[in-house]
Amino acid sequence: MSILVDKNTKVITQGLGKTGKFHAGWCLEYGTKMVAAVKAGAGGTRWTETLKMPALAVDMPYFHAVKEAREATGANVSVIYVPPEGAASAIMEAVDADLDLVVCITEGIPALDMARVKSFMRGRRARLVGPNCPGVITPGECKIGIMPGYIHRPGHVGIVSRSGTLTYEAVWQVTQAGFGQSTCVGIGGDPVKGLDFLEILDLFNRDPATAAIIMIGEIGGDAEERAADFILQNVQKPVVAFIAGQTAPPGKRMGHAGAIISGGGGTAKSKIDALTRAGVNVAATASQIGARLREVYDGSAWSAPGRADW
Repeated sequence: MSILVDKNTKVITQGLGKTGKFHAGWCLEYGTKMVAAVKAGAGGTRWTETLKMPALAVDMPYFHAVKEAREATGANVSVIYVPPEGAASAIMEAVDADLDLVVCITEGIPALDMARVKSFMRGRRARLVGPNCPGVITPGECKIGIMPGYIHRPGHVGIVSRSGTLTYEAVWQVTQAGFGQSTCVGIGGDPVKGLDFLEILDLFNRDPATAAIIMIGEIGGDAEERAADFILQNVQKPVVAFIAGQTAPPGKRMGHAGAIISGGGGTAKSKIDALTRAGVNVAATASQIGARLREVYDGSAWSAPGRADW
């Protein structure tokens, strides 16, 4: 099993420009069922191209609207590469089409636009991952987004992260340690977004194929403190964590829009302390994530069948 996406997932692409085509090509090469693209005015035509990177012949239909594409192909997920000024509208169109999941890669969407999206989504079925995120991957089954597929391998360690590049770092360390991943979710670092730590932790906790969880947080906001409380009260699986931004100078605003420390809260120390109190094995540096995972593996009942089961 996995969470959010699997081998049966069918994906629509919104925003099939140069960037969208590049990443859609790599998702196709990985084996993801990329079944359609949406572009106003292009319905009834096809994207036919022989790509060089990856080396791949593509033949994909265009549709005018997401709902039309879903009805014609049975797609249940959309991935969005639409530029920031139109991305919120693209998300709402995908949500309105009653898809299961919307993955928005776009960076730089105004917070006010995302507030409108969040309001629009109330009571709707679709889940949103992102924006400003690398996407979602269930190794060996489905890759949606911009992550490098080759560093992943199937297994039973779930990974959730606010940082795209640190997601890749955690994945690589897990793979190099001889483990694998059940699903990896980059939730993005924007202050107004879709799924957050709590929802993903809950899904991993309920997933019988996930044996352990890695959580990558950052300074700013209180999402990690709330996650620590949720872990303490609900999560029955070992959790490893790392908090980025520990060396940020006081008063310095860091890269992600969500990495803002205010009112004495949101510091690396407050997050690490909360996670430690919740029984989470917290890595002091990013390079120690794999070592911390080996520690929880050695102390887990899941270790009995052998490392391949992770």
